[in-house]
Amino acid sequence: MTTKRNSDVDRWFDACDNPLKDAMLKIRRIILKDERMTETIKWKTPTFVYRGNMASFNPRAKNHVSLLFHTGASIPGDHPRLTGGGDTARYMQFADLDDVEAATGQIRAVTQAWCDSRPEA
Repeated sequence: MTTKRNSDVDRWFDACDNPLKDAMLKIRRIILKDERMTETIKWKTPTFVYRGNMASFNPRAKNHVSLLFHTGASIPGDHPRLTGGGDTARYMQFADLDDVEAATGQIRAVTQAWCDSRPEA
């Protein structure tokens, strides 16, 4: 994994009691492969950041992994796994580790589109 790992997030995962923890960790690795991404704990959950908050896990979800893209509606491109019809947020949900593996390319595409679209500070 990249050097962008955050020890607070490591501790959060160490204490995480979720049957889909392995799937969550895989998503973490996929997102952090983009060297621009960092991570932190916000809202008591891991949050992925690059020039703003991109996405956070919903740690209460136990039947699937739920990843909230805070302003997902603004991410350019066609991303079929992003769901939701509101003006702002979008979600990605994953049934299990195999589902995450199958969606690796889409997770990377959304992460890249987010980073590429972020304005310079």
